[in-house]
Amino acid sequence: MDGVVLDETDRRILHELTVDGRISVRALAEKVNVSRGHAYSRIERLRETGVLEGFTAVVNPLRSGLGTSAYVTLTVRQNSWRDLTERLRHVPEVKHMALVGGSDADVMLLVRTRDNESLRRVVLDVLQGIPGVLATHTLLIFEDLENRAFEEA
Repeated sequence: MDGVVLDETDRRILHELTVDGRISVRALAEKVNVSRGHAYSRIERLRETGVLEGFTAVVNPLRSGLGTSAYVTLTVRQNSWRDLTERLRHVPEVKHMALVGGSDADVMLLVRTRDNESLRRVVLDVLQGIPGVLATHTLLIFEDLENRAFEEA
């Protein structure tokens, strides 16, 4: 699927929504220097074309009780991706998954758990117990910086 052509106004709208997804259309229009009606139509076009997929809350994992985070890579049997994806969707500790190339791993997961013992259970019992998973490798996250932290610096 080809990307949608975005102009500077679209980019500014997306930036402002990324900074504050709860911003009112009136305030957004003022920040981007367009009329409220124009802001509404731009947002609607960005939603219809799939550029803007939705609005979500950003939850601080530490403050919500998820004190241990790790990237877990999986080496998998090549024909198991579809079934594996379905199984991983049902593991609540898996917060993000990606099929990757260019390394020994096939899949990368962001896993968030209460503590190290919970992480151990997820990796050794849950992930390694999924048919098609040949190996795992766990990388603990010591400090987690969101993209917004880089934009504000």
